[in-house]
Amino acid sequence: MKRSHHYVLVAYVALFIGFLLLPLVITGGAAFNDTRFPSVWPWKAWTFRWFSEIANNRPLLDAVWNTLVLAVGVTVLSVPIGTAAAIVLNSTRGRVRALLYALMTAPILTPAAVVGISTLIFWRGINVPAGIFMTTLGVSSIISAFVMLLVLARLQSFDRALEDAALDLGASYWQVLRMIILPHLRPAIAVGAMIAFLQAVEAFNVPLFARGNAETVTIYIASQVRIGVTPQVNALAVVMILMAVMGGVAYEIVRRREQRRRVRLEGLARDAERIEERRQPAKIQLSETS
Repeated sequence: MKRSHHYVLVAYVALFIGFLLLPLVITGGAAFNDTRFPSVWPWKAWTFRWFSEIANNRPLLDAVWNTLVLAVGVTVLSVPIGTAAAIVLNSTRGRVRALLYALMTAPILTPAAVVGISTLIFWRGINVPAGIFMTTLGVSSIISAFVMLLVLARLQSFDRALEDAALDLGASYWQVLRMIILPHLRPAIAVGAMIAFLQAVEAFNVPLFARGNAETVTIYIASQVRIGVTPQVNALAVVMILMAVMGGVAYEIVRRREQRRRVRLEGLARDAERIEERRQPAKIQLSETS
């Protein structure tokens, strides 16, 4: 690679990383600036009082709690629904598959505001009150489609011969699902659960219509824009960023530990095969002499 091309590549990567991280740095910096309005310029003084004031902001704490309940509920609903939909879709063929695929991906293509209004009208029609429960149902209808696509992509690498062999050996469909299919889908299910949780945290349009009197973090921030946002929101953003980073680090530690364990088991399996290969000639010679 020419030196000029190397410099262009480095400049592009630096610009790309700056484009992604600079807004987060500015947002986080405003949480430590002793000014009433969130800003990093002009810088007045270092302070941590915005973090301590979060504990006294009851509406913000209620919004955080509602958001966590929403995210957990959406994850619990979306992962099994999306996984089941992917398995059903993968087992169908022809026009039925195309029809099911179009129906299952329709919530993604539909504007979220339309989904929010539809959620409110439908569930209110069967006497379900507006609130976090209704919001969970509405957001899950969208997130389930994302989980379905992730699991379906993982299923493309699944060897159907394993399923047929297990059935031929007498396994039931439930045993095949529990012991063969689901272990193969575990990485996609884990990623789908993470995406479902994060997407539920940042959901706005559906909670806007279906939340009732319960506010989420996104709704709280949007309402504060009209009357003036304080750096408490920036302090909350710093806490959420740190939690996301800690979650990513924990996942990477678990992944590397699992990879080292897999490599160690593969090495033990190879050693066992070599030992068995060495013993085989001795067994043959012993059988011939006897």
